[in-house]
Amino acid sequence: MAFAIKAEVTDPQTETFTFAAQKTMYGGKQIAEGDVIFLFASENEGGQGLVARGIVTSSEAIPRRPGLERQTPRVSVSIRRTALAGRRLGRDELKRFKDWKDGRPETELNFKFYRQATNKIVGISDESAAFLDGFF
Repeated sequence: MAFAIKAEVTDPQTETFTFAAQKTMYGGKQIAEGDVIFLFASENEGGQGLVARGIVTSSEAIPRRPGLERQTPRVSVSIRRTALAGRRLGRDELKRFKDWKDGRPETELNFKFYRQATNKIVGISDESAAFLDGFF
């Protein structure tokens, strides 16, 4: 399984990224060292969408806080960048893909990242990973 993260990325040219206590959804909590991950610079923080592909160099689950009934699992990850995106892919390019049952990788990404616009780590299908590879 491949993963994608939408987070604040201040410098896409950086060789390594560290993201602390990131929310996980759609299987994102299964991320582990060695996994492929696609980095999206969050438009909520002035980013432009897909900026890089990398390999997870470390992954650590954050323990749940006692006394809270509902908690989103969180993970801290470090990523080594392996490629920079050559084409733009963000909210503007994905927002027209709204037929949640059409099976398109664009729709999967729109649903997982922009239906609920919070920053997060998500698991993505092999089809979506192959689609995203076409941007490098």
